[in-house]
Amino acid sequence: MIVLAIDTAGTGCYAALYDSGQDTVLGAAGADIGRGHAERLMGFIDAALEAAGMTLRDVHRIAVAIGPGSFTGIRVGVAAARGLALALGVPAVGVSTLSALAADRQAGSPLLVAMDARRDEIYWQRFAADGTEASPPAIASVAQARGIAAEEGCAVAGSAAALLREGAPPESDGVSIATVARLGARLDPESHLPKPLYLRGPDARPQAGFAIRRA
Repeated sequence: MIVLAIDTAGTGCYAALYDSGQDTVLGAAGADIGRGHAERLMGFIDAALEAAGMTLRDVHRIAVAIGPGSFTGIRVGVAAARGLALALGVPAVGVSTLSALAADRQAGSPLLVAMDARRDEIYWQRFAADGTEASPPAIASVAQARGIAAEEGCAVAGSAAALLREGAPPESDGVSIATVARLGARLDPESHLPKPLYLRGPDARPQAGFAIRRA
């Protein structure tokens, strides 16, 4: 099965073609661009296809990182994945950033993945030694998350690791696009739909007090 993987959930914008039968990335493209995912994503997809010597007609599945992460970036990636899946008539699956981080850093022991959500909050999720989810993804204050990490007593990974455990090395929340592709190839499309994983609402709020009365 050929999987087109997309990741725009963070500051990076990446695409890759992955052959699940050979467990091989056939072509990849992307960069840590900060902003402008909507303008750059299709170009990176075209570059990944060219590197793999393929066209979109060769793709059997779309896998997309669904967050948590950048509110706008997630929307760009999910919208692109849904649109491509619909146009190609292939399934699309959503891969959580927390799961991808766990898969990248798993070392055969229980793991607490913690991402810095800013505003004194953390996105977190526990994973068993075999990589399966041991808790649902959640958001908590730094103080609450420290208590969770102390209670679990397991390894901690992610950009918030240093906030939860003294002496933990600083990490980024960047994940391998190959990991997004591998996880996406294994997931059931029926139960892992490509929809954004928002653990906190958007910053923008309707200004009801300034609404214009309709005629």
